[in-house]
Amino acid sequence: MTDIDPELPAPHHHADVSGGLLRPAVFGAMDGLVTNIALIAGVGGGGVSPRTLVLTGVAGLVAGAISMGLGEYTSVRSQNEQVKAEVAKERRELERHPEAEAKELADAWVRRGLPRDLADQVAHALRANPREALRVHVQEEMGVDAEDHPSPWAAAILSFVFFSIGAVVPLVPYLFGLTSLWVALAVGGFGLFLAGALVARFTQRRWWTSGLRQLVLGGLAAAATYGIGTLIGVSAA
Repeated sequence: MTDIDPELPAPHHHADVSGGLLRPAVFGAMDGLVTNIALIAGVGGGGVSPRTLVLTGVAGLVAGAISMGLGEYTSVRSQNEQVKAEVAKERRELERHPEAEAKELADAWVRRGLPRDLADQVAHALRANPREALRVHVQEEMGVDAEDHPSPWAAAILSFVFFSIGAVVPLVPYLFGLTSLWVALAVGGFGLFLAGALVARFTQRRWWTSGLRQLVLGGLAAAATYGIGTLIGVSAA
């Protein structure tokens, strides 16, 4: 068995902070929760029947999930196409003006505190590996990974699925035969708090702080739509 030097720092790992597939999943679930909680609160505030409220909630779920999926697909694909275009532009610059690009990279490192001689040496050494040179230039100049492109299909599917999951939460009481708007809103509020608490596992925030933040934000949206729905319902009556 290999002995571990007690004076060496313990190995540690970092979470993926680039967004990846976590972003569409989290945004989808949060959007589904807030959208349908606010929608149900607004329609319920207008005094409609439970049947109409459930129909509205289901319609909101389907429309919102499709919209989220299409929007996420378009967004990620457009971003990938823009990154690929900029990478191609940088590749052409490296082929046409290698010395100028190497100096530009060295200058950037010098501004960060690297000695000029060392910066020039590393920048020129990269020219021996065009693929790595392109990756470093793109990372330094645009802040993106030239070879890491998220899948628009995966983002779209995750957004669609998690929006649907979030949107169905406030409808659960009605699906079990309950007809109270306040029970549905309470269940939706619990879903918001739980979603916020789960996000805290990735952000290292206090779980109850993150949960309360989501609950408050969703509550404000529900309160606004409930007030509007009540006013419209009273005016129509």
